[in-house]
Amino acid sequence: MSFSPCNAGLSGPMSTAAGAIDNQREGSFAALGNVFLTRLPAAPLPAPYVVGFAPDVATMLGFDASLASAPGFAEFFSGNTTRDWPSASLPYASVYSGHQFGVWAGQLGDGRALTLGEAEHDGRRFELQLKGGGRTPYSRMGDGRAVLRSSIREYLCSEAMHHLGIPTTRALCVIGSDQPVRREEMETAAVVTRVSPSFVRFGHFEHFYANDRVDALRSLADHVIDRFYPACRDAEDPYLALLNEAVLSTADLIAQWQGVGFCHGVMNTDNMSILGLTIDYGPFGFMDGFDANHICNHSDSQGRYAYRMQPQIAYWNLFCLAQGLLPLFGARYGEAERSERAVQDAQRVLEGFKARFAPALEARMRAKLGLETEREGDDTLANKLFEIMHANRADFTLTFRNLSKLSKHDASGDAPARDLFLDRAAFDVWANDYRARLSHETRDDAARAEAMNRVNPKYVLRNHLAENAIRQAKEKDFSEVERLADVLRRPFDEQPEHEAYAGLPPDWASSLEVSCSS
Repeated sequence: MSFSPCNAGLSGPMSTAAGAIDNQREGSFAALGNVFLTRLPAAPLPAPYVVGFAPDVATMLGFDASLASAPGFAEFFSGNTTRDWPSASLPYASVYSGHQFGVWAGQLGDGRALTLGEAEHDGRRFELQLKGGGRTPYSRMGDGRAVLRSSIREYLCSEAMHHLGIPTTRALCVIGSDQPVRREEMETAAVVTRVSPSFVRFGHFEHFYANDRVDALRSLADHVIDRFYPACRDAEDPYLALLNEAVLSTADLIAQWQGVGFCHGVMNTDNMSILGLTIDYGPFGFMDGFDANHICNHSDSQGRYAYRMQPQIAYWNLFCLAQGLLPLFGARYGEAERSERAVQDAQRVLEGFKARFAPALEARMRAKLGLETEREGDDTLANKLFEIMHANRADFTLTFRNLSKLSKHDASGDAPARDLFLDRAAFDVWANDYRARLSHETRDDAARAEAMNRVNPKYVLRNHLAENAIRQAKEKDFSEVERLADVLRRPFDEQPEHEAYAGLPPDWASSLEVSCSS
């Protein structure tokens, strides 16, 4: 059932888009039933207005690229029109549980997110979710709102990550309002429309395991297998095969995060996607000066989610997922041995994380260093670079981008990278080792530089860039949001007209803090 009965007042592209969204389609998450979700309208958002819009996401969904200018756009994507929808077609919030900062938190759920439904285009199906749509049964005393600051950050980062080639949810738009919302200080409300093939998290499985609902657990696992991993059906144990897919996709994702200096900030199990996507942008950050112990989340006083910890935390979270799926494993065994054998099988699959992550990160580092071939000592070379970057707090993004300027023959091109290090002598020692390694490569400097610049971005969403856009947006000037979004859509290009976006952060950037309220 589509929303076509609810499109009164909409016209043109907006009417087409609204009518294309369906939250009762066969095989959808919503079709699993009420044990998984609660339907309710979004809370009214007074006088909504468009803050940001991603035309390429609209096109991906089969909508018109000019959708944001259509009458009723802000009303629809603020959730205001949902008050008039039939009860059976209302948006929904899903229930899940999870471990937060390593502690079992019990029931959680979509405390401020409402899924409008699915859009299907070119054989692909995407869920559209309003983050900041108001209180739900899972809000746990929260107000259910998102603020302009956090919504702009999520919009910009999800799109930046996509164009970096890192698996992520997407963002169609940000809708703002002057409605006051209190966080550390008084702010204004906003709603970001998130887009993903699925928002199923590790915590969904944990929830039904914890509540001894094996029937619901199996239905959820079957939904994920049938929609996203149908090849698992041919495995000896389809549910174990599902765990394996999660292990591999998560390992690949974390290798990609580490490779661009991205810190998620709150890797709770309820913030981990079963599809290996980056999900739930809150207190995230791209590192400026490299610090292996960097903590981007001001709320993380113990450093659980520091940069260097992210692989270990992902591995730990996968153990929680495996426990949640455990009742489904081992159907081929007899009852007397099923429990023990299922645990052994799960442990074997989980070890695949280490086998996948290390080579994935090593391959990524070779590409970042412009190495076509694999030789003994490559990992030592990369680790030594990180050591001197850490000691000198050398800028992560600029270091790797500027290494492409080094010559394999002499030190004539060293300065752009070398000048990022206070200890020039330490860099010189490493650079000579790097040149020695490059002597075994057949590519010339120009070809190597071109290849390196395809994997080492020049532009990332630094905190100060987001902050500049947010400050202007608070004054109702949204031009910087869209300008920055356009720059981030071409992260590997030179873009000389936007050179300032690739520079070192200003001194004031070091005082910026992001927390779980972000």
